[in-house]
Amino acid sequence: MILTKAQYDEIAQCLVSVPPTRQSLRKLKQRFPSQSQATLLSIFSQEYQKHIKRTHAKHHTSEAIESYYQRYLNGVGENGAAPVLLELANEVDYAPSLMARIILERFLQEHEEAPPSKSVINSMLRDPSQIPDGVLANQVYQCIVNDCCYGPLVDCIKHAIGHEHEVLLRDLLLEKNLSFLDEDQLRARGYDKTPDFILQVPVGLGRA
Repeated sequence: MILTKAQYDEIAQCLVSVPPTRQSLRKLKQRFPSQSQATLLSIFSQEYQKHIKRTHAKHHTSEAIESYYQRYLNGVGENGAAPVLLELANEVDYAPSLMARIILERFLQEHEEAPPSKSVINSMLRDPSQIPDGVLANQVYQCIVNDCCYGPLVDCIKHAIGHEHEVLLRDLLLEKNLSFLDEDQLRARGYDKTPDFILQVPVGLGRA
């Protein structure tokens, strides 16, 4: 089904008022039942990433970080089982996984002797059980699994889809008996840029 500019704009306008969660994506599907899940997710991701880039800086000021951290502490102090971080991210219109990163970094700065490295932060976001605080680990986990645009879970899904398409393309090239070099072969030959495949013999394409 071809998506018109007017249809795209209608979907994009609808996204202005919804948080980037899987629940919102389900509501979007109900609102636009004629569009595929993949189409809606693609538009959802593109529009939200534009929004995050526009507003990223304001969430990373020292004042904003301290405000978020104190609100997190107050929230879990009242009810540690409630989705405090997820609700905070939705309230301030910021990606849940990115909010989790802000709070995790601030927590570690307060409780560790040395500033946390990026690799340590990334490892804890991929596996929240490594976080040395059970309540925060649960809060981070809730953010990760409910974020459909950012975070390690989304990265894994994107990687899996990319690998699947690479396998399909390789099978197609072999089926058509086309000579090609794959990424590993290109890297071994010293190529700086390594696309999935490069055809060794040019192929002409024409209309049937």
